[in-house]
Amino acid sequence: MLRGSIVALVTPMKGPGQAAGEVDWDALDRLIAWHLEEGTHGIVPMGTTGESATLNVDEHLAVIKRTVEQVAGKVPVIAGTGANSTSEAIHQTQAAQKFGADACLLVTPYYNRPTQAGLVAHYEAIAKACNGPLVLYNVPPRTGCDMTAETVAKIAPLPNVIGIKEACGDPERITAIRDKVADDFILLSGEDAQTLRMLEQGASGTISVTANVLPRMMADFVDAYLSGDIAKAQALDAKLQPIHDILFVESSPTPTKWALHSMGKIESGIRLPLLELTAPHHAELTARLRTLGAL
Repeated sequence: MLRGSIVALVTPMKGPGQAAGEVDWDALDRLIAWHLEEGTHGIVPMGTTGESATLNVDEHLAVIKRTVEQVAGKVPVIAGTGANSTSEAIHQTQAAQKFGADACLLVTPYYNRPTQAGLVAHYEAIAKACNGPLVLYNVPPRTGCDMTAETVAKIAPLPNVIGIKEACGDPERITAIRDKVADDFILLSGEDAQTLRMLEQGASGTISVTANVLPRMMADFVDAYLSGDIAKAQALDAKLQPIHDILFVESSPTPTKWALHSMGKIESGIRLPLLELTAPHHAELTARLRTLGAL
């Protein structure tokens, strides 16, 4: 069900002015339409890149609902519904499933740093309370909590847990997980720069930040690999690496939002404690986008 280039969608917000920082619903609709036109294989609203940490629960769910409505079944919507509170994660997951999300993406609880046994109990509680497909999400640089391959293997047999987005920073983790789970368990890259290596290790796609600004190229890259055109995939990956690099020069989604604003796709809005991209990085990001035809 989940494969290819799946965009970790930014949440467009109003720029400076009376409505600064408010969700820009018209821009969200336009972004979704653009991704559908450009061949993006799936959309994740309210992941880390969507600034889920600074939208309140009502906003969070409204963005998911709007995304499901605008996508209208054309590609899978994997709603980010994780939280560091198990009860909040259950509430958001149940709501997203009611809205019609195809799956829900559940990040490991952040800040409270549960044990591995605590992670198992967390996901067991969510799986018991929620009927739809669930995708685990491991991103220890953001959460301070690393879900080991052994823990994934304990959670994976739950009947509605279908896969994992792995962003621990080690592409070999995909191999460690693959060797411990069923063949139909979905493995997705959560690190753009390491996606080629993860595809080689058995991943079926990526949940991508770079796809926000280069959706067609990211879709072509993953399509090429999955169809067996390894040379084309390697060539596209080489072109994409400089963009992967600079989109994390400051905390994501700061560079990505600045790039999309430069491309005329969104206003410049971003919520505190994040700020707009600092001036020293503007010229280099612009140059790299121009090299690949995004500007």
